[in-house]
Amino acid sequence: MEKKVVYTEKAPRPIGPYSQAVLVGGGKLLFVSGQIPIDPATGEIVGETIEEQAERAIRNMLAIVEEAGGSAENIVKVTAFLSDIKDYPKFNEVYGKFFSGSKPARAVVEVSSLPKGVRVEIECIAVL
Repeated sequence: MEKKVVYTEKAPRPIGPYSQAVLVGGGKLLFVSGQIPIDPATGEIVGETIEEQAERAIRNMLAIVEEAGGSAENIVKVTAFLSDIKDYPKFNEVYGKFFSGSKPARAVVEVSSLPKGVRVEIECIAVL
């Protein structure tokens, strides 16, 4: 199996031993690693509210998809991790602004904690 690592400066550098994304299947299937609300320019966490953090995390995820040649329309599956499931309605408001057309399949789960103490992490699979 041939795989290609996808990397962009428009999303944060990985904070561990993983790639921002991996492209497989002859360049058609993109697996994007979980993105947290880090500003790629500063390396700092963005915002304190779920709305601010969700927007930055989604923008980071989309920057990687775009680097691979796709857009939000190419995303077929999203998994979001929230540190507090009570943030679900506010997360949905932000998420809906980015996925207004053909919406991907999605799961949202509460976790006990996330890297760097953030409120949200989001990953996706896209078909290019």
